[in-house]
Amino acid sequence: SEIIDKAHDVLVNYGFVYLSMQVRTGKTLTAMGTAQKLGVDNMLFVTKKKAISSIEDDYKLLSPKFHLTVINYESLHKVAGKYECIVLDEAHGMGAYPKPSKRTKMIKQIIKKQNPFVILMSGTPTPESFSQMYHQVYACPKNPFRHHATFYKFAKQYVDVVQIKIGAMPHNNYSNGRTSILDEMKPYMISYTQKEAGFKVKTVEEIIKVPMNPLTYKLTKELKKSNVIEGEDEVILADTGVKLMSKLHQLYSGTVKFESGKAQVIDKTKAEFIKTKFKNMKIGIFYIFKAEYDALKSVLGDTLTSDIKEFQETDKNIALQIVSGREGISLKEADCLVYYNIHFSALSYWQSRDRMTTKDSILNKVYWIFSDKGIEDKIYRAVSKKKDYTLRHFNKDLLSL
Repeated sequence: SEIIDKAHDVLVNYGFVYLSMQVRTGKTLTAMGTAQKLGVDNMLFVTKKKAISSIEDDYKLLSPKFHLTVINYESLHKVAGKYECIVLDEAHGMGAYPKPSKRTKMIKQIIKKQNPFVILMSGTPTPESFSQMYHQVYACPKNPFRHHATFYKFAKQYVDVVQIKIGAMPHNNYSNGRTSILDEMKPYMISYTQKEAGFKVKTVEEIIKVPMNPLTYKLTKELKKSNVIEGEDEVILADTGVKLMSKLHQLYSGTVKFESGKAQVIDKTKAEFIKTKFKNMKIGIFYIFKAEYDALKSVLGDTLTSDIKEFQETDKNIALQIVSGREGISLKEADCLVYYNIHFSALSYWQSRDRMTTKDSILNKVYWIFSDKGIEDKIYRAVSKKKDYTLRHFNKDLLSL
């Protein structure tokens, strides 16, 4: 297969390859097929205890010419004999830092003594931090970080080190590894997703309806009745069907743009609900109107950013305007996506919803925060069927709003 050919070439050039393949995409058979292509006589396969029998089954299925020994990481001290190829399964388990774990040190000794081809495998190479990459590959003589003899030296170039206090003592926190770590690893890594293997990522959506402040309902009722609301300084005007649709769309989520062009937050219910409901999660939020970001920012404060890099490298949540955030970016670091409001466009619905699909999990969670008795679920019904929400829909829905 194509992956085996690629892996073979990387191994011939660098002595090691990292197969970053998602669960159930055939990592084991790929590793064995690659070893067979290299023409090795002996393979050592290091894995978790629970996986040993399934690896032995794969070996029987493939029946390659080489001899196979499968052990778990806890048995590394028993390794004897000569191996031309070593497979390190679930390699992220060797990623501890700043000091190497015991198993990492033992792997380094074995590789130093035997000088084998090394195949590392993981569906999640850096589950918590890019800094986890250093010790996974440091036993490989040609790894891209070989000029940094220790993790601390590596961290000077590749990690944004932050000082934290544990008790009264200051400690260095090395978890902010830079994306340049993955850039350095590109020539050695082969990734293969479930989608490429014919898997479908499952997206689960949940609609949550929140009762808004009485003021919101008072304003929407007034606007539907008389098409205009006059305040002391500002006017909300809905003198056409399109304008009425737009103003109600704004008001039901707690903001409004006046006739003067100024916008105002009138109800922070949705932002407060998001703060409480997703308290201990890292979330990506989509909003529509600029004032909605102001509402979110006023409630979520410093825990919210609109900068994608800051979102990827810190534990902050991100809020993006749907149209600008629906394409060309990945929010794979998010635990889930949260929609503050819903766009009239079906394209926005499908593309923005897909921002997490690069995630290693097979499940994407999407939450829609709708105002109770509002317009949003009417829009949702249209766009989820790949139809834009138009004035024609709105005029039909107006009676039930």
